Parts: sequence; structure tokens; C-alpha cells
Amino acid sequence: MSHIAKVDEPADPAARSVSGKGIAIRAVVYSLLIVLWIGIAGVGGPTFGKLSDVQTNDQTAFLPASAEATQALEWQNKFRTSDAIPAVVLVTSESGVDQKQAAALAEKLSDFEFLDGQVTGPFLAEDGKAAEFIMPISSTVKADEGVTALRALLADIQPEGMSSYVTGPAGFSADLIEAFGGIDGVLLGVALVAVLVILLLVYRSLLLPLTVLMTSMVALCAAILVVYFMAKEGIIRLDGQAQGILSILVIGAATDYSLLFVARHKEALSTGLNRWQAVAKAWKRSLEPIIASGGTVTVGLLCLLFSDLNSNKALGPIGAAGIVFSIIAALSFLPAVLGLLGRAAYWPFMPKTQDAETQAAAKPGLWARIAAFVASHPRPIWMVTALVLAVGAAFSLQLKASGVPQSELVIGGSEARDGQVALGEHFPGGSGSPATVIVNEAEANTTLDAVLDVPGVDSAYLQAEDGGPAMAQRGAPAYTVEGRNLISVTLSDAADSDAAANTVTQLRETVHEIDATTLVGGTTATQMDKNSTAEADLFKIIPITLVAILVILMLLLRSILAPVLLILTTVLSYGTAMGVSALVFNHVLDYVGADPSVPLFGFVFLVALGVDYNIFLMTRVREETLLHGTRDGMRRGLTVTGGVITSAGIVLAATFAALGVVPIMFLGQLGFIVAFGVLLDTFIVRSLLVPALVEDIGPAVWWPSKLAQEKTSAGVHRA
Repeated sequence: MSHIAKVDEPADPAARSVSGKGIAIRAVVYSLLIVLWIGIAGVGGPTFGKLSDVQTNDQTAFLPASAEATQALEWQNKFRTSDAIPAVVLVTSESGVDQKQAAALAEKLSDFEFLDGQVTGPFLAEDGKAAEFIMPISSTVKADEGVTALRALLADIQPEGMSSYVTGPAGFSADLIEAFGGIDGVLLGVALVAVLVILLLVYRSLLLPLTVLMTSMVALCAAILVVYFMAKEGIIRLDGQAQGILSILVIGAATDYSLLFVARHKEALSTGLNRWQAVAKAWKRSLEPIIASGGTVTVGLLCLLFSDLNSNKALGPIGAAGIVFSIIAALSFLPAVLGLLGRAAYWPFMPKTQDAETQAAAKPGLWARIAAFVASHPRPIWMVTALVLAVGAAFSLQLKASGVPQSELVIGGSEARDGQVALGEHFPGGSGSPATVIVNEAEANTTLDAVLDVPGVDSAYLQAEDGGPAMAQRGAPAYTVEGRNLISVTLSDAADSDAAANTVTQLRETVHEIDATTLVGGTTATQMDKNSTAEADLFKIIPITLVAILVILMLLLRSILAPVLLILTTVLSYGTAMGVSALVFNHVLDYVGADPSVPLFGFVFLVALGVDYNIFLMTRVREETLLHGTRDGMRRGLTVTGGVITSAGIVLAATFAALGVVPIMFLGQLGFIVAFGVLLDTFIVRSLLVPALVEDIGPAVWWPSKLAQEKTSAGVHRA
């Protein structure tokens, strides 16, 4: 092992001299790399604002083709004469709304500039205090623009003392688009400011934090270009959630990889190497852990391709693109900038050259004391730590991840939600968001009679070609398309309620008994199919992800036992994060529930990113083990990596916590889970649990590697 020891010794000054020609070549190469990345950022930056043009937030678009709601929608589109999105307009007044007032409003609403078709209604409430109108909003305008214009029109035309709401599919779509609007600016700004503050505190420098942030930004710009192309070409379906996660993931991951590189660079400078050799040595020592860490996250994300839910499946390549460019930027743009800046990057606290004697005489730092504490009590530490984590994980069973009503997706004020509540007070809750039944023409009347007998169904009718009910007195026969009819079903309860879901379940059972080929779709059915698909994904993707990451760790550490331990500790940490999150969501934030995809996304991010920090630690421990033995190698590895990994964990937690500024329940919950889980991994699992396990097990942790056969000798630490 003597050849390894020589690498860490300061090189002879004469040997470190670089010719003027060599310096010029390196300077030119580094400058070209920087110019190339800035050019990419110059193109990718403006593209960020265009991502909304290739987004789709239609939940049906993310269902698998085999879902009943998807098949029903395909048939439903054949009965439509336009792609308009229906908006439900509700006007209420305590003094009453009469037919004359409602008819006058209908006439004025007919002049709405974005109307695509005719205003249906007015429908007067039985209590005489409300009127309802169905207005198809043209698909040529974004839902938020159309709904905003409609709300402004209502404010001008509604009589004094009357309240108005725009709800229904168009209203909720507008709320979602408005909520996701903060992703382009607010989310990114908050994340960058949070990271900058942390980096300023860590490095007490100005140039270095800005350099690390620039690395993250150029990586994000490059990823945006690829994601925009994939979405534009129809390769993936991009939604607002994936866009927000992409920004946070790249900023956090690129910063983490940069922190690891900077730590190696600073270490190299402290040995007396010049700027060029310090970058070369840092690059060589950082290459394996950065690629391995990024590789685990990339593979974990790509496991989402096995999902049957297109929104989950799309996040795989979207997130993977972000991670890949984070790796490339941290290993090219950052080294180039540090190569040109040299020690000046750390101004005013530039690293000083220290020989071995000076380092040995230095007072033990915080992480050296923590390493010594763990080494003195390994078994009690890992047993107590594991027990506490297991208790926290037990509360994960309280997480209500069975779905969130559409009206609760947006946190804070929502006119669509208020309108839905008001609608339920005067009309059947499912008004404006009907269930649809696609039935063979021969069984149409029989099926209609059966549908009307289902509890929870307020009304139903066979649809005519003009979209209204098929009635002899109207001279409107049932509209037949390819031998099928459409039954429009108004539910008694709000479309996003559990009661409505129970009704649709009973509806499906009833119509399938008459004809197994009958399809039931609509808003409620779509949400039900989405939830059931997401729940199935959870049990399918988790094993695939674990096996994939385990294989990577085995190849990296040349061991079986160590990777298994790392996976088990990370899964335990994930369980604890979910348990604590369940308590917070249920008893502090009072959320009604969580999307079934939340546990899956939380798992993919926490396991992949949690293993990241274990990779940072254990690759250094293995390096030190080759020189000093397993137990001493663990102490040295924890001492050296403690600061940088903790900083990386805090940065990543801060970036994911920034998701809370977007008023979307899914993103807020995911942000909390990942932020808390990363901090748990950083301060407990990687600082106490893993080191204590390695200390207690000793060289056998590397089994079946030759390192597991370590013997006590004069030159090697006792195993």
C-alpha cells in the first residue's frame, strides 16, 4: 500500500512546476469550457419560461391506456363537437334569484368572447336562491386566462347583492395553473437564495458560493433544453409538478456534487499543489463518488419508467436528465472556474499549506470528536439509534395516502373550491362534473334505468347530438357513434368526494353486470383510476429501485454486506421520515390526506439521495481503510467528510423545503418529507448509525472483499 501513501504526500516543488506552454493550454481549455456552458445557459435560460407551453395538467392524460376512465374518455371525445372545457357558473342571492334575472344573465354570458358553443341553463335551485349555467370555454385560450376573463365579466354584469363563482373543470384547472405559476420565478428564487445563504455561512467567501450556484444554474439550463425538447416532441408528458421537482433536484444535486469537489480541491491546495494540479487531483478523487452518487439517483429515477401512471413515468427521464447534467457541470464547469481562480476562489479565507506535522498537531475538530465518541460506544449507539428510528417508522401507517379531493389540491384561497361548496348547498354536488357511461346501443335504455336506481345518482339521461338529453318532445334522439350511446350521470355528491367515489364504484358494478364492455368515466372515475394505479406503482417500483441501487453499491464498494447495511439504514430512515410526516400532516397541518404518489416519490428521492451521502462517506472510508484499517479508516473518513456531507445535506433539505412556497399540497408534502428525511440521514444515519455499525462489525463489513480478511499487525490498525 506504499504507492497509495505516496499519492497523499506533498509533491516535490520542482516536480510541480508547469511550463508556460502547459499553463496556456490549460487556461484556454478551461476558458472554452466556461464559454460553452455559458452559451448553453444563454439558450436554456429563456427556454425555462416556455416550459408552460408544453405542459399538460389534465389528470386523464396521465392514466394508462388500459384504465377504464381513459377508454371512456376516448369514446366521450367522439361524442363531442369541440374541445371546449366546461366551466360551471353559479350565482347566489339570499333574497332569491328568479327566472327573469337568470335569463338576463344567460343572455349576457352568451356574449362571452371565449365561449365555444352555447350557454346551457339557467338551472334554478329548488330553494330559489341560486342559478347554475354551464359554459364551454374555448380550448384556444389557456384555462386560467379564460376563467379570469369570465370572472371579470361576471363582476360587471351580476346584479347588486348577488354573488358569483366560476367552478367546475375549467375553474379548478385555472386554480392549478395559477398555483403552478410560482414555479417559474418564486420557487427558483427562494431555492437559490436559501442555497446562497448556506454557502456563504459554510465558506465565508463570496466568489466560491457564486461559483457553486453558477454550476447549478448552468446544469439546470442544460436540463431544461432537453426536457423542453422531449415534451415538445411528445416523448414525455410534462406537468407543473415535474417542472418544480426538476428545478429543486438540479439545484440541490449539483450543489452537493460541487461541495464534494470543492472539499477535495481545498484539501489538494492545502498540500501545496498549484492551481492546475489541485484541480487535477480533486477531479481524480471526486470522479468515482460523484458518478456513483449521481448514478444511484439516476437509476432510482429511471425506475419510475416501470410506472403505469404517465406522470410518474415522465419524472424518470426528466429527473435523470437533471442529475446527468448536474454531474457533468460539477466535473467540467466547476473545475474550469476553480482552475482559473486558484486559491483566489476562497478569498478572504484562502487555504494554507499544511505539512503532516502541522495537521497532526491541530486540535481535533467537531467531527473528529464525534468519530471518537462513536468509536468508544458503537453497539449502544447503533442499537438505540435504530430503535428510535423504528419507532418513528411505525407511525408511517397513519399516512392517509389514498388520494386528495380535487378541491384540496391547491392550498389557500380558491374560488373554484368555494364555488363547489356553494354549488353543493343549492344543487346536486356533482353538477357540472358528470360521470359518463359509454354503452352499446342495444343496452342503452336498460342501462339507463339501472343507472337511475343506483344510490347516489341524482339524475341521468341519454345524450343527444346537441349535448342535451335525448327526448321525443325535443325531437332529439339519442346520439349514436359507432354503435354506442353516452349516458350523462349527475351525482348527488361532489365529484371529488369519497361518497361520489363509492357511487361510481357501485355504478361500475351495476353496468358491468348488464354488459361487461360498458365503460364508466368522468372526473370521479379518473381520480379513482389514478389513485389505484399509483398505489399499484408503489409496490412494484420500490423493489426494483432497491435492487438496482444495491447492485450499484456492490460494484462501487466491492462488497455485499456493506451495501446491504447501507440500503437497510436508508430504508429505515425513509420509514421514519414518512412516520413523522404522517404525524405532521394529520395533527399539525390538518391535511385531508395525501396523493398515493407521495410515498413513491418520497421513497425514490430519499433512498437515492440518502444513499448518496453514504456513498460520499463509504468511498472515503474504503480509501482510508486501504491505508489504516477498517475502524481507523471509518474514524478518518467520518472526520474528513463530516463537514462537507452535513453542508450538502442542509443545502439539499433547504432546496426541497422551498417547494413549500408553491401552494400545491402534493409539492408541499413532498418537500417536507424529503427535507426532513435528508436531515435525518445527514445528522443521524450517516453520522451515528452507519459509523457505529462499521465500528462494531469491523473488517467483516467488507465481506467478501479481501479487506474483510484484515489482520492485526504493526503497520495496520487493529481490526
